[in-house]
Amino acid sequence: MDPKFAKLVEHLAPKYEALVAMQPVRNGAIPAKMSGIYMFSTPVEHLYVGRANDLRNRYKNHCGGTSNHAAFAFKLARIETGNIKATYVAGKGSRKWLMEQPAFVAAFTNAKALIRTLEYRYVEEADPNRQALLEIYCTIVSGAKHNDFENH
Repeated sequence: MDPKFAKLVEHLAPKYEALVAMQPVRNGAIPAKMSGIYMFSTPVEHLYVGRANDLRNRYKNHCGGTSNHAAFAFKLARIETGNIKATYVAGKGSRKWLMEQPAFVAAFTNAKALIRTLEYRYVEEADPNRQALLEIYCTIVSGAKHNDFENH
């Protein structure tokens, strides 16, 4: 393995262990302006892993943001309403169209409320390369069921 890459990945397992060992917190306990990886979980399964340059702000967006800022809630609403396949063409099925459908808006609102009840953990990681690798590592190792790395 290339030594530069090996240096980046040697921190993945210990950071993951720190993430899952952390006591879950609520919004007020999230440090301001901290970069890193975060995870939403229930007591029995890990649901979603993400990364952010401001963990507190990203948490707020997941719990109360618009359809463009609350990606996890939007995904949960897609699942709830059966609108699984994303489309990037204007019209039926688009993000804008979905946000005009009362049933979808209700599911999106409920998803944001659900996210506020989930366990939230984080681990600091400021280096953007390690952060990207750590997000993928944590997603795969944890089995977070609502992440994907498909190209759109």
